[in-house]
Amino acid sequence: MIRKRILTGDRPTGKLHLGHYVGSLANRAKLQDEYETYILIADVQALTDNFAHPEKVRENVREVLLDNLAVGIDPEKATFHIQSMIPETAELTVFFANLVTVSRLERNPTVKDEIAQRGFNKSLPLGFFMYPVSQAADIAVVRANLVPVGADQIPHVEQTREIVREFNRVYGGNIFPEPEALLGKVKRLAGTDGGAKMSKSLGNVIYLSDDAEEVKSKVMAMYTDPTRIHPNDPGHVEGNPVFEYHKAFNKNQAEVRDLEERYQKGKVGDVEVKERLALALNEFLDPIREKRCEYESKGPKYLDEILLEGTKKARQVTQETLKMVRSAMKIDYF
Repeated sequence: MIRKRILTGDRPTGKLHLGHYVGSLANRAKLQDEYETYILIADVQALTDNFAHPEKVRENVREVLLDNLAVGIDPEKATFHIQSMIPETAELTVFFANLVTVSRLERNPTVKDEIAQRGFNKSLPLGFFMYPVSQAADIAVVRANLVPVGADQIPHVEQTREIVREFNRVYGGNIFPEPEALLGKVKRLAGTDGGAKMSKSLGNVIYLSDDAEEVKSKVMAMYTDPTRIHPNDPGHVEGNPVFEYHKAFNKNQAEVRDLEERYQKGKVGDVEVKERLALALNEFLDPIREKRCEYESKGPKYLDEILLEGTKKARQVTQETLKMVRSAMKIDYF
């Protein structure tokens, strides 16, 4: 029986955080036995807005790998590969670029949000604008069926579905499956500042590798309920990031319900709620930090070997895909 495939990945622009965990990492670890899993280190995509600082991208390739390994993804089960070392992806991106319009890319809500977030106006690089096309190629080049993502990536998966549907329609052959998006148990984790989402570029994150003191410091500084002036004022649970994190990471949900009830009645202060959250988060992160250290101690050579072998394996699949693509497009001349 042929197993279905997963493609998911991370931009190597920094270490991974709790938002990455609930959005995609948890599902990767959970499904690695059920699906043939491909995990992309998306260095080309990272260069679309870090083109002047390639050293930043290079330095973070191993960091992203370590975070994946730390949450329990087995390199014997998952295929880690580096985007820039898969030339078939670049080739497929060029072909896919003919199947999507500029106006369609302009309507992509995630692209619009990220352009605004980075302050691009007339300085918008073409590479950044069309990275959803490259992302579609990343998914399609391994003929993936499922893409574990956070809510902000849903528009990209939908765009991928449109592009591969158009390719199959124009050229026939039904080469590409239309991939499905798989959301994590938390659709979107708010930033510690109360922002719409946790984002490295906004600096409102708790990293999987943060030590216990860093976690506590960030939690104690978290945004809560701005309408609550005194500890005995009734507070709001909905839209309060501290309680959102409790629900996502505190194993003791009875404690969470008790805190929510007392908070709404003004019978518990923000300090206690945050202290309980810091304890819960550190309990959750302890085994992840321990496993990260274990893999880190094996040295750079061990990590590079995982990436090298995974990239070789991925290329076997991508070369097969492009052979079919070229045949379907009638450009397999020799």
